[in-house]
Amino acid sequence: MAHQAGLSDKNLRTLVANQQLRHPIQNVYIAAQAPDDIPTRIAMLRLVVPEGCFIVDRTAAWLHGTEMALAPNDHLTPPKVSIFRHADHGRLRNELSRSGERTVLARDLTEIGGLCVTTPLRTALDLGRFLSRDQAIACLDALLRLGFFSAEELLAEVPRFAKQRGVRQLRALAPLADGRSQSQGESVLRLRWLDAGLPRPQLQIEIREAGRVVYYLDIGLEELLLAVEYDGARFHSTAADQRYDLARRDWLAHERGWVVRAFRGGDIYGRHDAEAALQAAFRQARASLGERTYIALGQLAEVGTRGRSAPTRR
Repeated sequence: MAHQAGLSDKNLRTLVANQQLRHPIQNVYIAAQAPDDIPTRIAMLRLVVPEGCFIVDRTAAWLHGTEMALAPNDHLTPPKVSIFRHADHGRLRNELSRSGERTVLARDLTEIGGLCVTTPLRTALDLGRFLSRDQAIACLDALLRLGFFSAEELLAEVPRFAKQRGVRQLRALAPLADGRSQSQGESVLRLRWLDAGLPRPQLQIEIREAGRVVYYLDIGLEELLLAVEYDGARFHSTAADQRYDLARRDWLAHERGWVVRAFRGGDIYGRHDAEAALQAAFRQARASLGERTYIALGQLAEVGTRGRSAPTRR
């Protein structure tokens, strides 16, 4: 369609580089100002999904409302659309799709905007088996967060995949899935926490002041006043963001006695040492709990003075 309108591939690349177009999936471009909502995703997929196929895996999760589940650096190339046919119907062979054959039950499929797609539950079960461990837990969390199925329903479906590819990983990860995780980075950081042998953490811990919630801490143990947070590039990259984060964590430490450790992408992906850092933070929090609890209760020499208010974002 773009070629028919007189645009070359070079023109399209230039428009994407200038942020006038987005290139969410292979061979599909959209105006940068267009919303990233379900109707828009449906319209894009209808351009490339042929009859007699159903959408699966990463593309299905995206269509249901999650962000595209990408590995580090996957964003450098627009992802292919994951489209499968029923078993014994053959795979699609084209440059646009990641395809194959898959056996599904009638209850595994649903329709969205005229497109056949695996249900959120079946999509979670497949991604929990087929993706890398880090991406799998992030997708399980994200799909659970949508609210279409419960953690109990996810666990109840796992036995049906006995002896199938990836079921061991699914058995290990499904009990860990938690819809309260807010991003892929948070999900992976929680996985590193569990890999470090630490107790199962709480998520989105509320910090209150004057009866209202002023902060949520990503992951932690309230009984130890210990929290860890993932600082992703989207919300923690500017100088203003970083000043706010420092002020917030300083307040939590000095006014509430919390030990808060921040992690970025490089700390948890690739050749990471997050487990050792998490174990060290846990030991520190356990060893200093009494002193910090004393601070949190306001029983130091400064008792009776007015504490600092929680910093707010401008």
